[in-house]
Amino acid sequence: MEYEKKAFEEMRRWQRKMMKRQSMAGRFAKKVQKKMNSYIPDKVHAFVSSSIKNMVHATLIGSEYTTQKVPAETNSLQECELMVKNAIIKYKRTAAAEGAGTGAGGILLGMADFPLLLGIKMKFLFDVASIYGFDVKDYRERLYILHLFQLAFSSEEKRHEVFSIVSDWEKYVKQLPEKEVYLEQIDWKSFQLEYRDHIDLVKMLQLVPGFGAIVGAAANYHFLDVLGETAMNGYRMRIKQRQELSR
Repeated sequence: MEYEKKAFEEMRRWQRKMMKRQSMAGRFAKKVQKKMNSYIPDKVHAFVSSSIKNMVHATLIGSEYTTQKVPAETNSLQECELMVKNAIIKYKRTAAAEGAGTGAGGILLGMADFPLLLGIKMKFLFDVASIYGFDVKDYRERLYILHLFQLAFSSEEKRHEVFSIVSDWEKYVKQLPEKEVYLEQIDWKSFQLEYRDHIDLVKMLQLVPGFGAIVGAAANYHFLDVLGETAMNGYRMRIKQRQELSR
């Protein structure tokens, strides 16, 4: 119980951070990012956007990234999070190695980093969901994973919108459409633009010859770190919600 108390306190600090207004420096960086994006060839933007949509769409409708492990519902929160933290370390190393390899290969391999990194992130989220005891074969759990992904890699405005949904997921999930039509409710354009714009400024530096390997490794390591924090606290919220509903 002592571990749960500390974990939920950490979750509450994270919740406050999610609702915090973006700093002036952050808003300035956004303006710089938009300016930088205007210099990037349309073909590069098109490639990235298409990769994001196709990869995420395939993940949600298929089972390619679902783990074969049976969700371990009997594990304590402390036991689950020990496994999650080990997974974060493993995936950060994998992402860093992938970023360094593609970054060292110039523009073509640098462009390939976008779908490869996206696949690593998605696989990580599916593994984490299963560790916490949530069945990723349930389409509603795959939607939750999608929301966590957006929460980690979106603008301030979009982040606030997504956070309001995941912070009350047990209520929101009752309003979800049937499995056969739920994908029609996803705004793919918004999703891919938010993600692309969030990572563009850093990842485009990865295309610079002689510099890309360093940027690729550091950026990918950081992105998995952010995703790990989001996933842990996102599932802590789910567990807390279920505890409160069961009382």
